[in-house]
Amino acid sequence: MRRDTVQVVVLGLTQVISWGILYYAFGVMAPAIQADLRLSPAQLYGAFSWAVLVAGLASLPVGIVIDRVGGRRVMAAGSLVSGCGLLALAWSSGLAGYFAAWTIMGLGMAMTLYEAAFATLNRSLREASRKAISNVTLLGGLASTVFWPLTAWLLGRQDWRYVCMVFALALLLACLPMHLLLDDGAAPAPTPQGKDAAQQYSLRQALAQPVFWLLASVFAAHAFVFSALSVHLLPLIGKIGHAEQLAVMLAALIGPMQVAGRLIERFLVGRATPQAVGVATFAGLPAALLVLYLQGASAWAVALFCVLYGMTNGVLTILRGTLPQAVFGHAHYGAIAGALAAPSLIAKAAAPLLLALVLDGGGYDGLLAGLFLLSLASFGLYVFAVRSHARSRWRSWVSM
Repeated sequence: MRRDTVQVVVLGLTQVISWGILYYAFGVMAPAIQADLRLSPAQLYGAFSWAVLVAGLASLPVGIVIDRVGGRRVMAAGSLVSGCGLLALAWSSGLAGYFAAWTIMGLGMAMTLYEAAFATLNRSLREASRKAISNVTLLGGLASTVFWPLTAWLLGRQDWRYVCMVFALALLLACLPMHLLLDDGAAPAPTPQGKDAAQQYSLRQALAQPVFWLLASVFAAHAFVFSALSVHLLPLIGKIGHAEQLAVMLAALIGPMQVAGRLIERFLVGRATPQAVGVATFAGLPAALLVLYLQGASAWAVALFCVLYGMTNGVLTILRGTLPQAVFGHAHYGAIAGALAAPSLIAKAAAPLLLALVLDGGGYDGLLAGLFLLSLASFGLYVFAVRSHARSRWRSWVSM
């Protein structure tokens, strides 16, 4: 089997398992965990938000290490750390142990989820990594589709602690050995010369570019909106006036639409630059929220929202992997992508808790309007960022 095929198959399968266990399963297990440990909603979701925050803080050092040594050992160690975190969660008996377990799992997230996988592909495949990233996300998009019903099925037969132990074994006995099959690729390429050098940034150089901070803000704003909706979408649809069964059925469209969006990116617009794909992608979220805000009382509008929301989220995952390389080059991809991802992960961590506080105060009325304005502002920032970067790069080439 070809090296790039092995990379895609291994990372595709491990992303399904890792995302399913470390991220999606929690939403299903949360009520059982809350009842057993007697946690408040803020404590229950606060620990999960803390784990995502830990992942954000760890993403930069993890990216730097992958740039230097490759992802095989880093991602295998991440599966070990994540498995130990799940075992700690299964054995927790109070708030301190609960938060400690999620701290361990947060570190595991940084070492095993998309950012680590994309850095691994960039190091081993270089310019050919865009297609591989797209293929990996196609498989990874099935995580919620597989693990929401699987977790519910397991909880119907055993308690949540047993489910955590089963999932820990899955990470230790499936993901860890599969990660050891990865190819770390060649050592970092020599520093390009001439015009190509203008496209290769070190971490310090990238941090000095306004486009870095603009893109970081754009990704963070979208991460906040997506994270808020991921946790609160079903209650929100119910608040609008739809029955719970209909809300669940419509929300189930999101997972397949993520895959559909990635298929469109992969086969229909694969020749377009990541910057161009981003324009359509970042326009999709405000369009979806506007439909829900104006016509949310109609089932068709909720369905259309779920379709647009899912497709946008699906393609955005690919952009997180391809856009940093297109803008800053591949020479220091892991470090730059890790730094770029950190604000997004912090926003993702904060969103569920902040929205829970707002909604506890009855703030549903302004929620959609606020999220719409935030997503619209991020779209405008993105267009400004890519246009200003294109102009500055053109000027640098002309001056050579």
